Amino acid sequence: MKHLLFLILFSTSMVFSQSELTHDVYFNTDEYDVPLTEENRILLFISNLDSIPIQKISIYGFTDDRGSNDYNLDLSQNRANTIKELFSGYGIDENLITNVNGKGEILLKVLNENEVHKIRGLNRKVEIIVTPKLPEVIVEEQPEEDSEVVEQEVEEETSIGPKTTDDIAKGTIKKGDKITLQNIYFKTSYSYVTSDSKKTLESLAKLMLKNKHLYFTIQGHVCCTQMSRDAIDKKTKKRNLSVARAKFIYDYLARKGVDKKRMKYMGMRRKFPLGGAPELDRRVEILITYVGKAE
Repeated sequence: MKHLLFLILFSTSMVFSQSELTHDVYFNTDEYDVPLTEENRILLFISNLDSIPIQKISIYGFTDDRGSNDYNLDLSQNRANTIKELFSGYGIDENLITNVNGKGEILLKVLNENEVHKIRGLNRKVEIIVTPKLPEVIVEEQPEEDSEVVEQEVEEETSIGPKTTDDIAKGTIKKGDKITLQNIYFKTSYSYVTSDSKKTLESLAKLMLKNKHLYFTIQGHVCCTQMSRDAIDKKTKKRNLSVARAKFIYDYLARKGVDKKRMKYMGMRRKFPLGGAPELDRRVEILITYVGKAE
């Protein structure tokens, strides 16, 4: 029955995630004050949230392609901060606003030279994503004999998928397997992990020290960028955040004694989003490139 319950909850989550509420706020060139017409639109959007139980709100700021990376990053962050303050001022609980991030510029894609001004205007914006709470799901008990069949079928279906560090411990890893590093999360727009991820990193280092026959590539990922671009590392101001995240794990494992000859690292930008919460895309995966003889 546990497998049946998980399957129903997962299916409900997938359907409900498609009902996220979104709203774009547009800004004048080089400004982060909200134009009056846009403020009226936001008020209408906020008023429609009154009857909706909210799980979280994400706010992402952007600029057009003019200006330096540093300038655009600061301007996009100021725009995101402005919208957060506006939401708070109109009674939205700040604890619901989990992401307030400036993403810098959006590259200009021009099909017609006459559309440049219009496209840049659409790129000077803040994206607001409101995720509603999932409704409670009541699952009726099924006869015991039926539940056994369901559990067996679900186990067979879910056994195919990404590997985890448990598979390394079991010795079932082979070349080409991709390991999802569970419970390792990165601070938004930075290349270092959150404090609650450090125990998992320590366990990973011990596992890789024990399994010296495994060679691997560390792949870094980011969330919330346009057109699969890499994100900007707020510490270095460089647009290479996915690379920096992979290197963070690489350097950590090297400090713990894992041979650098066994490891490589690379940035995957935002080529492979998982389609869930943004924090799940701020991740690192390990691709097994060679499996030698276990000692």
